[in-house]
Amino acid sequence: MLVIPAIDLKAGKVVRLEQGLMEKDTAYSDDPAAMAKKWAEMGAELIHVVDLDGAFAGRPVNDAAVLEIARAAGVPIELGGGIRDLATIAHYLERGVGRVILGTVAHKDPKLVREACRKFPGKIVVGIDAKGGLVSVRGWAEVTDLPAADLARRYEDMGIAAIIYTDIARDGMLTGPAVEATARLARSVKVPVIASGGVADLGHVRELMKHERDGIVGVITGKAIYEGKLDLREAIRVAKGSGG
Repeated sequence: MLVIPAIDLKAGKVVRLEQGLMEKDTAYSDDPAAMAKKWAEMGAELIHVVDLDGAFAGRPVNDAAVLEIARAAGVPIELGGGIRDLATIAHYLERGVGRVILGTVAHKDPKLVREACRKFPGKIVVGIDAKGGLVSVRGWAEVTDLPAADLARRYEDMGIAAIIYTDIARDGMLTGPAVEATARLARSVKVPVIASGGVADLGHVRELMKHERDGIVGVITGKAIYEGKLDLREAIRVAKGSGG
C-alpha cells in the first residue's frame, strides 16, 4: 500500500485545513517545491497536491507553485483543485504532472470525465469527498444528495486510474480514517481506492492495510506528517510490509 504525502496550496504556501474550512488553515511552509523534494527523499513514490484556492475559484490559482513542485519532486505528483475542463487537464499533464484529480466536475459533468479518460488513459483520478456519506463539491462548500458509492459506481467502467475517498469530517482532525466506509466503497467498485482524511499514526495505517484485499491501495497523509505525529519514512516501510 502506498503512503502518499499531501501538499495543499493556499496563496502559494503549504497549509492544512480542518474539515475543509479555508478559515481554519495552518501554514507549514512557503516553499512547496522544497517540501515535495523532502517527502520524495523520505521515500514517497507519489505526492498528492491540491490547489485549495483553485477548488473554490473553479479554476487553477496556484499554477506556478504546482509546476515548481512537478519539476522539483523527482517522483510523480497527482493534482486536484479547480480542474474543470480538458484544456486544464492537458496543460498540467503536458507540464510534468503525473495524473489529475477530478472532483466537482465528476459530479457535474460525466461526459467530460469520459472524454478525459479516453484522451489521457491512466491519468485521470476521481476524487470523492463526502460528508455523512453524501458527495460534497466546490471545495467542500456544497453537499449534494448523491451517495458517494453511487458516484463511484458511475465511473468504475470509464477507465479511471483510482478513486480518492475523503471523509471531510475527519480531514485535518487526526481522529482516525473512515476505515469501514472506505473499505465498503472499495468493495463496491472494481477501481483501486485511496483513503484520505484523519490519519494520525502508524496504527491508522495498519488498520487500512487490513483492507488491501478490499481494494484500498493507498492512504494520503497531511497534518500528521507536518506535525511530526507520523514518521513518513517509517510509515512507508510499514506499508510495504517490511517493518512494524
